[in-house]
Amino acid sequence: MDKPQRIDIKSLTFEALVDFLSAFGKEKFRARQIIRWIYGRGVTSFAEMTDLSKDLREQLAEKAYISDWTPEVTETSSDGTKKYLFRLADGQTVESVRIPMENDRSTVCISTQVGCAMQCAFCLTGTFGLSRNLETAEIVNQVCAVAKDGPVNNIVLMGMGEPLHNLDNVVDALKILYLDDGMGFGTRKVTLSTCGLVPEMLELAKRIPVNLAVSLNATTDEVRDRLMPVNRRYPLKELMAACRAYPLKPHQRITFEYILIRGVNDSLDDAKRLVKLLHGIKAKVNLIPFNEHAGSDFKAPMPAEIEAFQTYLLDRNIVAIRRASKGQDISAACGQLKGRLDDKA
Repeated sequence: MDKPQRIDIKSLTFEALVDFLSAFGKEKFRARQIIRWIYGRGVTSFAEMTDLSKDLREQLAEKAYISDWTPEVTETSSDGTKKYLFRLADGQTVESVRIPMENDRSTVCISTQVGCAMQCAFCLTGTFGLSRNLETAEIVNQVCAVAKDGPVNNIVLMGMGEPLHNLDNVVDALKILYLDDGMGFGTRKVTLSTCGLVPEMLELAKRIPVNLAVSLNATTDEVRDRLMPVNRRYPLKELMAACRAYPLKPHQRITFEYILIRGVNDSLDDAKRLVKLLHGIKAKVNLIPFNEHAGSDFKAPMPAEIEAFQTYLLDRNIVAIRRASKGQDISAACGQLKGRLDDKA
């Protein structure tokens, strides 16, 4: 008879860990102790958990393990941005990025799927297709691994994959990352980006608090259909209605990501339509110049177009931030490192 497989403790939310420990007749506070050891102190074996009895440590080691990631490849940019490629147990690879901010702060951008099924025309990851969803522990482990290089202040789920296409595992991962006894990220420190899966957006709001970013990138259905096939299922009118219905706390805004592509969506007419689309929504806009890559005919916008677009929004009291490009010298755009290394394989 096959021996039962051990469970990865990092796949368990607090509630699931309490249930797991109850099988050993252990109290709820033991779950908090274990969480502190794993996420607060970074231990990778139960033997190190000295405030647990020897018997419990042995029981845990028999039934469970603590996964621990080390990147297969790390690239460091001249601006301090670090790109990590992780090899998964089944041989697949995913990327994460550590982005330096002001005052020695940092943001980590993590992936939620191997590849992506959304097939956005401007996105390199979409050309890989979808291999599979990441498991809860695989999402959490990206943050744990990057945190070995120093404190992480913010998390953005904007890497490979569509987070809401992997909703259950993403919600469980957020529950783990939010744990006060663990890594203790406040909900204001985590942002989830979606291409606009409308039913899942509303389901997300019911299940867990998180800052929402919507990848918009066009102001007409015609252009968005071409750039983002998801728009054929959930067109702009339906998407913007869902954004208006999304519950926000007083301090919150929905972030709209707008990748500026030369001659496609960067005109003043587009800026005018964007203002109308955002009417009645507590919004801020991240303007992102397209990051040119091999295999795409799209071009980065001209500086004058970027400035004119941003100025038009600002003059109409819309918060519009031009996102500075980071890691230009290390394949930092999502999927570039994976694509380059997969080509060599």
